[in-house]
Amino acid sequence: MNTSNHIRRFLKMQGLGNDFVIFDARKTPLALDDATVRYIADRRRGVGCDQLIVMRTCEDADVFMEIRNADGGRVGACGNATRCVGKLVLDELGKDKVTIRTDAGLLTAARADSDSDSGSGISVNMGPALLAWDEIPLSSQMDTLHIDLTVGTLNSPVGVNMGNPHAVFFVDNAEAVDLETLGPQIEHHALFPERVNVSVASIVANVKGATIRQRVWERGAGITEACGSGACAGLVAAARRGLTGRKATVQLDGGSLEIEWLEDGTVQMTGAATLAFEGDIAL
Repeated sequence: MNTSNHIRRFLKMQGLGNDFVIFDARKTPLALDDATVRYIADRRRGVGCDQLIVMRTCEDADVFMEIRNADGGRVGACGNATRCVGKLVLDELGKDKVTIRTDAGLLTAARADSDSDSGSGISVNMGPALLAWDEIPLSSQMDTLHIDLTVGTLNSPVGVNMGNPHAVFFVDNAEAVDLETLGPQIEHHALFPERVNVSVASIVANVKGATIRQRVWERGAGITEACGSGACAGLVAAARRGLTGRKATVQLDGGSLEIEWLEDGTVQMTGAATLAFEGDIAL
């Protein structure tokens, strides 16, 4: 890029391998077009990330979190990124709890006191799980507990919106699914007017309780190591199908998250958030 451009500081953070480039634009404005986002997200020519995050000022929350997928598109929710931004703002303000405004709504983040496999980290309330067909959204009215869809070996997913749309397919063996082939076909299916995140999930017996083994194809990003909103959707889908209770460990490629679908309809997610490095880039 042109070296006469402004140099901007960024943070590289990750939650279970789902990685982010984070810019702080609360003091110095920052506008990014789709092409620039794609450049930054490129793992050979830019910094490399699954999503790009811009922290902005907000009147009714501690911070506003703008979320851009690697393809440049703006989305409403990202659970792993919310934990990372939550950690930054918790450390900065020295609070026990902070609020984060996103395009999908107002979220809260707090330090977690957990002895779970995911370890002590950050706990985020991801807001309500939306379940109606027009909330997912789907292009036509149908039962979101058994969506009328078959693509290859996958069929009858559960629809859940966790600030972004998810289709969760339950299978005997999540590892055996050709998600790299089927994921983009489902993401762009006409049934999903806003496209969709695609999960394949298997229920695994565990001495500590239910474990969901889940792999995720994220719209605009492809297969990622972890997807926080996807893990929330997976637990809600499993509970709706009667496959688990309202709390479970969700085991993703990059590690595990503790997910609980609370009685008020919101979903609590707990897991790690890690700073990898910081640097400068010309924009």
